[in-house]
This record gives sequence, structure tokens and C-alpha cells, in this order.
Amino acid sequence: MRIQVPRKALLVRFFLHPVGKSLLGISALALIVFVGAFSYYWVKYSRLIDQKLKEGPFTETAQLFATPEPIAVGDSLSADELVGALKRRGYTESRSNRLGWYHVRQDGVEIFPGVDAYINSEPGVVFLSGGTVTRIISNRDNTERQRYFLDPELITNLFDRKREKRRLVRYEDIPQILVHAVISIEDKRFFEHSGFDPLRIIRTAWVDVTQNRRYGASTISMQTARNLWLTQDKTASRKAAEILITLQIEQKLTKEQIFEFYSNQVDLGQHRSFAVHGFGEAAQVYFSKDIRELRLEEAALLAGLIQRPNYFNPYRHPERAMQRRNIVLKLMRENGFITDLQFIEASKAPVKVVEGGAESTDAPYFVDLVNDDLQENFSDIDFQTSSYRIYTTLDMKLQRDAVEAVNIGMAEVDSLLSKRKKKYPQAQVAMLVLDPHTAEIKALIGGRNYGASQLNRVLSKRQPGSAFKPFVYASVLSTTLEGQNASVTPVTQVVDEPTTFFYDGQEYEPGNYHGAFYGLVNMRQALSKSMNIPTVKFAEMAGYGNVANLARRAGMEGVRATPALALGSYEVTPLDIAGAYTIFSNGGVYTKQNLIKEVRSSSGGLIHEYRPVRRGVLDPRVAYMVVNLMEEVLRSGTGAGARARGFGLPAAGKTGTSHDAWFAGFTSKLLCIVWVGFDDNQELPLEGAQAALPIWTEFMKRGHRYREYRGVQQFEAPDGIATVDIDPLSGQLATGACPNPRPEVFIAGTQPVDLCHLHGGGGRTQVASWDTPEPAAAAQAPASSGSHSSSRPSRPKAEEPVADAKPAQPQPKPEKKGIGGWFRAIFK
Repeated sequence: MRIQVPRKALLVRFFLHPVGKSLLGISALALIVFVGAFSYYWVKYSRLIDQKLKEGPFTETAQLFATPEPIAVGDSLSADELVGALKRRGYTESRSNRLGWYHVRQDGVEIFPGVDAYINSEPGVVFLSGGTVTRIISNRDNTERQRYFLDPELITNLFDRKREKRRLVRYEDIPQILVHAVISIEDKRFFEHSGFDPLRIIRTAWVDVTQNRRYGASTISMQTARNLWLTQDKTASRKAAEILITLQIEQKLTKEQIFEFYSNQVDLGQHRSFAVHGFGEAAQVYFSKDIRELRLEEAALLAGLIQRPNYFNPYRHPERAMQRRNIVLKLMRENGFITDLQFIEASKAPVKVVEGGAESTDAPYFVDLVNDDLQENFSDIDFQTSSYRIYTTLDMKLQRDAVEAVNIGMAEVDSLLSKRKKKYPQAQVAMLVLDPHTAEIKALIGGRNYGASQLNRVLSKRQPGSAFKPFVYASVLSTTLEGQNASVTPVTQVVDEPTTFFYDGQEYEPGNYHGAFYGLVNMRQALSKSMNIPTVKFAEMAGYGNVANLARRAGMEGVRATPALALGSYEVTPLDIAGAYTIFSNGGVYTKQNLIKEVRSSSGGLIHEYRPVRRGVLDPRVAYMVVNLMEEVLRSGTGAGARARGFGLPAAGKTGTSHDAWFAGFTSKLLCIVWVGFDDNQELPLEGAQAALPIWTEFMKRGHRYREYRGVQQFEAPDGIATVDIDPLSGQLATGACPNPRPEVFIAGTQPVDLCHLHGGGGRTQVASWDTPEPAAAAQAPASSGSHSSSRPSRPKAEEPVADAKPAQPQPKPEKKGIGGWFRAIFK
């Protein structure tokens, strides 16, 4: 049968023609290929999406938490302050919050930790009246508590290898003002369309043609697909993949889930050395706030950063950031999200971002140190791709105070350096704050600007100068107990004068700072005024090997047994010095510095719990005597500037001046080490008292305001310490005729027994409850290869009178004797 085709059916005739048949076959084949390819890639991307959603769209890096914060009955605290502290820990008033929620009532605040709260948290009620905590009730057993611990504050998530940082937030945590700000500027029909906005696509094409400029057509769904599953390559294949993934995530996820993913992934600029991803991290970096606390103008500013985060960076370009923010506010008003009054008030608000936010809220140098510690001790765990919880020793209050103190003190250093004729580079700083008994690191600063330099200067080796001298005096005082010297005490006298020391066939001829020499001085004067010649003489009495051994047992490994060690010529790190000083703050016991309290899995299981590393290094009586001598440093010596600056609590410490400036000091509550110097190791033309001590003082005044660091106590003498009144001129027991008697501490049995021969004494007396020792013989020569020569005896006889309690007037410094070798370095 033949089919008759009408003459006018041209299309049918074409397809019956051989050419038409070929074209139809090719088209059918192309359709089959397209459908096949579409199906293949649909399935491929479906599996890719499902796998990513199953694993979680974001790398679950470990979280670092600060130490829990205590609240105690009697503390000064308002409801607003307590609520602010809870918000910083992620608490809200919503009962569905997994971290926890709170309820403000007329007489206090109820606190309810959530399922994701700290493992040891308990619900409770903090009663407040007149700005004071009056009562604490635990809802766990309905009993009263004297203290309540708030959850640890999140410091940061461990950054990944790309140095990207984010704080994951849930959709319910995102304030509506931020949601409205984002969709107003990025995709106002986001909650209405199915992944693509036809009206926006048409508008984009119109702008491209009529105005010859690019106008973005990507919806929030498309941006999410691109950011989470694809690269940023601008190719046709990538765009096709973006369309496929967008179609699928619109089917697999709710709009709220898509917005949540978008909010955690969006690039919001570069701050310091980190890439800021997500609104949670951006709220902390730019405003030092939890995302739930954002104000309208702050939410609009963050939304405005999305298009060009570096161009609109509020730190570098505040004017641009304000203009962009106000565009967002205008669109929010046009879309009906805010009123005219809200628009006017928010658009007039200045752009306020937190300067130094990364240092004070993230403690980046501390985080780096924790990261190093984790890699060293848990090499089998990748903390950058796991959801472990790391509970650290950091106290966020003290960390913020440390940042503030450093900023104030370094501004003063900059001012002093600017007055010098020579032009200097920017001075740098390192600061460590420890618990003086547990050696837990409470605050740490490794430099002035982490973004400019990630060099952690608490780990940089430098010469400690006179900050090392307390170890010399501890060593020489220990020789009395060890039987090497008959009796060396704080009233033992040596001559401060130009002296050449001989050691292993070499000569060492140090000088005093500023070239001044003070004649006959005792141990207390020598340490408090930081005299070099007497210190080397005391080191010689102790034996250089004994001093070096003590330093090594206290954690300073690189110290060698030479005369130069007495003046701190061997390099150590500020971290080393901080640990070493615990032998004084902790009664002779060295305690290793610690950053991590415990490591837990995401489910709360204990992986690691820190156990203190301690070892006895020094007799507690000697440790106390050195502390007592260091108290004199702040009372009348090189550290007296701390008192002049308003710090009056009982404290002990020591300045240090070498190429750099140091101050190391402590109270019964806090131990703080400050270093100031140049990265290129050139000499800082400032003393420790000028550069480091002011920073130490500023911090210590602030740090002791908090309840857990109040109540600083006097340093308590252990058993076996005798305190007697002596005459500072003769070093003998004071009589009623002595014009300036003063108390002095001794190891019981080494205290003087003769009355002051200068003011009516001459006989021997017995001190009640102590065995009266025989008169102290002259200290014997140390068991070392060192010796010295000088124009006068370095240890005069006890009966040799002293004309004045104050050091003698400086004597002219004689010419040096032309001795070679590196021992010539002079340190204070």
C-alpha cells in the first residue's frame, strides 16, 4: 500500500527525504545521548549530594574551649552580665537550643544546660539582689551551692589546612534580621522559587544587554550548590553541574536547611591570616559577638560583605562597608522587613568593628600552641577532621586583659623608641600568664599582630639577662644546706667593684649596668638592685656547675656552667622562664606548663585527662628565701615602678635586661612573664623596668579583680625559717640603739647570733626556740675551677664596718684589660 503525501505537507516531505531522515536520526540520537548523559549525571550528583549530606557538609574540626568560669555567692554580678556570659556560651531563651537555655526571673536567672553542653554542667538558679549573687541552688538535687560553674566558652574551631575558620550555626540560631538582610541583597524570592528565579534571570539579561555590565543571577540555592560541591571555575560544564545540583538540593532539603548550609559556608573575607567562612565566625571576628546578639546594622553589614568581602572589608574600607550596609538596609525597608524609623537609626550608626578581635576572642597564638601539643601527643588523631572537644586551661577574662595590657604597654614602648635618634623596627612582645601552683596557662600572647606574623615569640630563644639571677641566689643559698659553704645568708656581703673572673683558662670581665659600682653590698641589695659583679661572685661561691644543674632541673636545658650564666647569657624561651619560676611560686617544686585539661569525643567520652608533671627541685626553705629577696625587687629595687603605677598586692619578681627587656613576677594567685624585644635580635635600648614591667603591672592590676584571683596572700614561710631583726649596716642582730633595724629571713640555725657591734653590741645572744649556732665561719671557696681577682677582697670579714646603709657612690670604671672571647658580653 502506498501512502499519498499531500503536496503542501512540506515538513512531512522533508523528513521523508533522505536528508530529512538523516537529520531526524541524528536528532533522535542526540536526544538519547542527552537523556543518557542527564540521567548519568543526575544519578552521579545525587549520590554525591547524599554522601556529603550523610557525612555532613562541613569538615567537623575539633572545638577548643576555655576553662569553665565560676560564679560564687557574694560575687558582684548583675542579671544582664550573667545573661551576656550565657549568650557568649551559645545559650538562648529557646528551650529547643541544644547548647542550653536560660530564663530571667525577678530574683535571678535559671540556667538549663542542653544536650550539647559541657559534660559536667548542671541546671541551677543564680539568685541576684542589688548586683550581688545572694544564693545558688542546684536543680539537680535541689541543694544550695557556694559556687556554680558556667559552661566553658568556645575559643575557636581548629582551622583546617586552608586556614579557613567557621563556627557552625543552626537555622534556628540565626536571627531573623540577618535572614532578611541576606535575602534582601542576595535573593529576595528565595523562600518562593524552586531554585531558579526567572524574573531575576530576565532582569540580569536585560542589564547585560542595555547597560553592558554583569549582574548576578545566582540564587542562594545556586550559590550553595557551587560553594559546597563545586569549584569556582567559570566553565559551561561547571554551570551545568551547578544547575543539576541546585535542582536536587531543592528536592532533598528544605529552604531552611539550604539557608543554614549557605550561612555556614559563605565567604566573608580575610581577617589576619584566616579566611572567614560563615556568619557565626564573622560575628565573632568583626563584632566579638555570638550570632544571636547581632544588631540590625551589624546584620546588614555582614550581608553586604557577601558580594565582594575584601572590597567591603570594614577594617580596611569602613566607608565602603557603610555604603554597602546602607544599601542592604534600604532594600530591607523596601521589602517590608524594617520600618522607616529602623532604617533611619541603623543607617546613621557608625561602623564599629572590634579591633584585635582575633587576639582577644580566639587567642590565636595559644591555639597554635594547643594544635602543636595535640599533634605531638595524639599523632594518630586528625583533629582537623574530627569533632573532638578540647578543654583547655585558657581563661578568656585574663586573655582579654592580657590583650589590653599589651596594647597599653606597647604604645608606651613605641613612644619611648620614637624619641630615640636611631630609627628602630616595631618592637614585639610575648606574654604568659600561669597559675603559680598548677602551671596551667591562663593567657598567652605571642606577638602584637597575628595576621602580620604567626611567629609565636613565647617559643623564641632569647637571653633572659637578670631574670635568670634568682637561680644563682637559690643555688648559693642551697650550698649551706649541702655543706659546701658554712653559711651563706641574705646578709652575706661581697664587694661590687671591677673584677676579672678566671674559668678554664679564660678570663671574664663583666661590668655593671651603666658602669656603676657600689662597694660593699649584701645579697639582698645585690639582687634587688640587679648588680652584676656580686651576682657572678655568688655564682662562683655556689659553683657554676651547681647553678647550671639547678637551671636544667627547672626546665632550662641549654644553660652551661660558665661565669656568664650568672648574668643570663644562655638563651631560653619565655615559656621556659615561666615554667622555671614555678620553683619559687610553688615552694621549690617545678611544675611543667600545661595547656590542655582534657580531650573528649563528640559524645562526651573521655579520651585524655591531663595529670600534672611535678618534681622537687629546691628546698622549700631556700625557695621561700629567694621569694623574699624578690619581694625586695618590687619594694625598693628595679621593679619598684610597679608600686608607683598603682599595683600594691604582695608580689615577687625580677627585671631582666640583655638585648631585650624582661619582667618575671608572681603573686599567690598569678604568675606572669613579659618579654619585649626585636625579631631581628638587635638590642632594645630600654631596660626591663621601662618596657616589660609596665605591661606586667597593667595586667596584674586587671587580673586580680576577678573573684578567683582575689584574696592575694602574703608568701608563707615554711617550717625551718627564722626571721630576726638585723642591722642592715653590720648584718648582725639589731640592738635598741640601731637606727634602722629591719627583719631578715634565714634558714633556722644560720641566723646571726652576735649583737650589732656598731650600735652597742659585741656580745652573743640566744634567740628563743632556736638552737644557737656557732659563729658562722667565712664561706669556703667553691668546688669549681673558677676564681677571680680584684682590687679589694670580694668577701670582707664581718667586723669590717660599712659607712652607709646605702650603696656607696659609683666608682670610676677602670680600663678593661684587653681580654678576648665572647664572655665579654655584659648583661643585667
